[in-house]
Amino acid sequence: MLFPRVQPLEVELGCGDASFLVAYAGLHSERNFLGVERLLGRLRKLERKGRCAGLTNLRGVRLEAAYFVKYLLRPGSVQALHLYFPDPWPKRRHWRRRLVNEAFPPIARAALALGGTLYLRTDDAPYFAQMQVLLDAAPGFQPVETPAELAGRLTDFEREFQARGIATLRAAYQRVG
Repeated sequence: MLFPRVQPLEVELGCGDASFLVAYAGLHSERNFLGVERLLGRLRKLERKGRCAGLTNLRGVRLEAAYFVKYLLRPGSVQALHLYFPDPWPKRRHWRRRLVNEAFPPIARAALALGGTLYLRTDDAPYFAQMQVLLDAAPGFQPVETPAELAGRLTDFEREFQARGIATLRAAYQRVG
Protein backbone atom coordinates (compact mmCIF):
# COMPACT_ATOMS: atom_id res chain seq x y z
CA MET A 1 0.00 0.00 0.00
CA LEU A 2 1.36 3.40 -0.98
CA PHE A 3 -0.33 5.41 1.81
CA PRO A 4 -1.07 4.41 5.41
CA ARG A 5 -4.75 5.41 5.04
CA VAL A 6 -7.20 5.00 2.19
CA GLN A 7 -8.57 8.48 1.44
CA PRO A 8 -9.19 10.71 -1.61
CA LEU A 9 -6.18 11.13 -3.90
CA GLU A 10 -4.89 14.33 -5.51
CA VAL A 11 -2.04 14.28 -8.03
CA GLU A 12 0.28 17.10 -9.07
CA LEU A 13 1.79 16.56 -12.50
CA GLY A 14 5.24 18.15 -12.47
CA CYS A 15 5.68 19.15 -8.84
CA GLY A 16 8.68 21.48 -9.31
CA ASP A 17 10.39 22.30 -6.02
CA ALA A 18 7.42 20.73 -4.19
CA SER A 19 6.57 23.92 -2.27
CA PHE A 20 2.92 23.90 -3.37
CA LEU A 21 2.34 20.20 -2.82
CA VAL A 22 4.01 20.03 0.60
CA ALA A 23 2.07 23.07 1.86
CA TYR A 24 -1.23 21.84 0.47
CA ALA A 25 -0.75 18.29 1.80
CA GLY A 26 0.06 19.78 5.20
CA LEU A 27 -3.29 21.58 5.24
CA HIS A 28 -5.28 18.52 4.16
CA SER A 29 -4.42 15.42 6.18
CA GLU A 30 -7.78 13.97 5.09
CA ARG A 31 -6.44 13.51 1.52
CA ASN A 32 -3.48 11.69 -0.02
CA PHE A 33 -1.17 13.54 -2.40
CA LEU A 34 1.09 12.21 -5.10
CA GLY A 35 3.70 14.32 -6.88
CA VAL A 36 4.74 13.15 -10.34
CA GLU A 37 8.08 14.49 -11.51
CA ARG A 38 10.55 13.45 -14.20
CA LEU A 39 13.58 15.08 -12.59
CA LEU A 40 15.21 13.16 -9.73
CA GLY A 41 16.50 16.27 -7.90
CA ARG A 42 13.00 17.71 -7.70
CA LEU A 43 11.59 14.41 -6.45
CA ARG A 44 14.24 14.30 -3.75
CA LYS A 45 13.15 17.80 -2.65
CA LEU A 46 9.58 16.55 -2.40
CA GLU A 47 10.65 13.60 -0.27
CA ARG A 48 12.90 15.70 1.98
CA LYS A 49 10.35 18.48 2.52
CA GLY A 50 7.55 16.00 3.15
CA ARG A 51 9.65 14.06 5.65
CA CYS A 52 10.71 17.27 7.48
CA ALA A 53 7.04 18.30 7.69
CA GLY A 54 6.09 14.87 9.03
CA LEU A 55 3.62 14.21 6.22
CA THR A 56 2.40 10.64 5.83
CA ASN A 57 -0.11 11.61 3.14
CA LEU A 58 2.50 12.63 0.55
CA ARG A 59 4.46 10.49 -1.91
CA GLY A 60 6.39 11.03 -5.12
CA VAL A 61 6.80 9.14 -8.37
CA ARG A 62 9.58 9.67 -10.90
CA LEU A 63 7.96 9.28 -14.30
CA GLU A 64 6.72 11.18 -17.33
CA ALA A 65 3.36 12.71 -16.43
CA ALA A 66 1.44 11.64 -19.55
CA TYR A 67 2.56 8.03 -19.19
CA PHE A 68 1.67 8.01 -15.50
CA VAL A 69 -1.84 9.34 -16.06
CA LYS A 70 -2.55 7.09 -19.02
CA TYR A 71 -1.14 3.80 -17.77
CA LEU A 72 -0.73 3.84 -14.00
CA LEU A 73 -3.71 5.65 -12.52
CA ARG A 74 -6.74 3.47 -11.97
CA PRO A 75 -9.81 4.81 -13.78
CA GLY A 76 -11.83 7.12 -11.56
CA SER A 77 -9.23 7.05 -8.78
CA VAL A 78 -8.25 10.73 -8.59
CA GLN A 79 -10.19 13.54 -6.94
CA ALA A 80 -8.00 16.30 -8.40
CA LEU A 81 -5.26 16.66 -10.99
CA HIS A 82 -3.06 19.74 -10.52
CA LEU A 83 -1.10 20.89 -13.57
CA TYR A 84 0.78 24.08 -12.86
CA PHE A 85 3.15 25.80 -15.26
CA PRO A 86 3.85 22.87 -17.57
CA ASP A 87 6.56 23.36 -20.19
CA PRO A 88 4.85 25.41 -22.94
CA TRP A 89 7.18 24.23 -25.71
CA PRO A 90 6.78 27.66 -27.37
CA LYS A 91 8.12 26.75 -30.83
CA ARG A 92 5.30 25.57 -33.06
CA ARG A 93 7.25 22.51 -34.22
CA HIS A 94 7.50 21.39 -30.58
CA TRP A 95 3.82 21.78 -29.66
CA ARG A 96 3.28 18.02 -30.04
CA ARG A 97 5.42 17.62 -26.89
CA ARG A 98 3.03 19.63 -24.74
CA LEU A 99 1.36 17.64 -21.99
CA VAL A 100 -2.03 19.18 -22.71
CA ASN A 101 -2.62 18.16 -26.31
CA GLU A 102 -5.43 16.37 -28.16
CA ALA A 103 -4.70 13.10 -26.33
CA PHE A 104 -4.75 14.59 -22.82
CA PRO A 105 -8.45 15.34 -22.11
CA PRO A 106 -9.66 11.73 -22.48
CA ILE A 107 -6.87 10.31 -20.31
CA ALA A 108 -7.39 12.99 -17.65
CA ARG A 109 -11.13 12.31 -17.71
CA ALA A 110 -10.53 8.58 -17.27
CA ALA A 111 -8.28 9.14 -14.24
CA LEU A 112 -10.64 11.57 -12.51
CA ALA A 113 -13.50 10.41 -10.34
CA LEU A 114 -16.94 11.73 -11.22
CA GLY A 115 -16.94 15.28 -9.83
CA GLY A 116 -13.12 15.34 -9.77
CA THR A 117 -11.37 18.45 -11.03
CA LEU A 118 -8.45 19.29 -13.28
CA TYR A 119 -6.73 22.51 -12.14
CA LEU A 120 -4.52 24.39 -14.60
CA ARG A 121 -2.14 27.34 -14.22
CA THR A 122 0.33 28.86 -16.63
CA ASP A 123 1.95 32.13 -17.57
CA ASP A 124 1.95 31.30 -21.31
CA ALA A 125 -1.13 32.83 -22.98
CA PRO A 126 -0.97 30.83 -26.25
CA TYR A 127 -0.65 27.53 -24.37
CA PHE A 128 -3.45 28.57 -22.01
CA ALA A 129 -5.70 29.31 -24.99
CA GLN A 130 -4.89 25.88 -26.44
CA MET A 131 -5.71 24.20 -23.10
CA GLN A 132 -9.06 25.98 -22.92
CA VAL A 133 -9.99 25.12 -26.52
CA LEU A 134 -9.17 21.44 -25.98
CA LEU A 135 -10.96 21.13 -22.64
CA ASP A 136 -13.98 23.24 -23.63
CA ALA A 137 -14.50 20.86 -26.58
CA ALA A 138 -13.81 17.67 -24.62
CA PRO A 139 -16.83 15.61 -23.62
CA GLY A 140 -17.23 15.04 -19.91
CA PHE A 141 -15.73 18.31 -18.67
CA GLN A 142 -17.32 21.54 -17.56
CA PRO A 143 -15.48 24.72 -16.52
CA VAL A 144 -15.64 25.60 -12.82
CA GLU A 145 -14.06 28.21 -10.56
CA THR A 146 -10.83 27.47 -8.73
CA PRO A 147 -11.57 27.63 -4.99
CA ALA A 148 -10.02 30.67 -3.30
CA GLU A 149 -8.07 28.50 -0.84
CA LEU A 150 -6.41 26.66 -3.73
CA ALA A 151 -5.86 29.77 -5.84
CA GLY A 152 -4.09 31.38 -2.87
CA ARG A 153 -1.52 28.55 -2.68
CA LEU A 154 1.31 29.63 -4.95
CA THR A 155 3.88 27.45 -6.67
CA ASP A 156 7.57 28.31 -6.85
CA PHE A 157 7.20 29.38 -10.50
CA GLU A 158 4.16 31.48 -9.66
CA ARG A 159 5.97 33.42 -6.92
CA GLU A 160 8.85 34.11 -9.28
CA PHE A 161 6.54 35.24 -12.09
CA GLN A 162 4.48 37.47 -9.79
CA ALA A 163 7.66 39.15 -8.55
CA ARG A 164 8.42 39.99 -12.19
CA GLY A 165 4.87 41.24 -12.84
CA ILE A 166 3.80 38.25 -14.96
CA ALA A 167 0.15 37.27 -14.53
CA THR A 168 -1.04 33.75 -13.76
CA LEU A 169 -3.70 32.32 -16.05
CA ARG A 170 -5.99 29.82 -14.29
CA ALA A 171 -8.70 27.40 -15.33
CA ALA A 172 -10.44 24.45 -13.72
CA TYR A 173 -12.53 21.72 -15.29
CA GLN A 174 -14.75 19.29 -13.43
CA ARG A 175 -15.46 15.80 -14.69
CA VAL A 176 -19.17 15.38 -15.29
CA GLY A 177 -21.41 12.50 -16.45
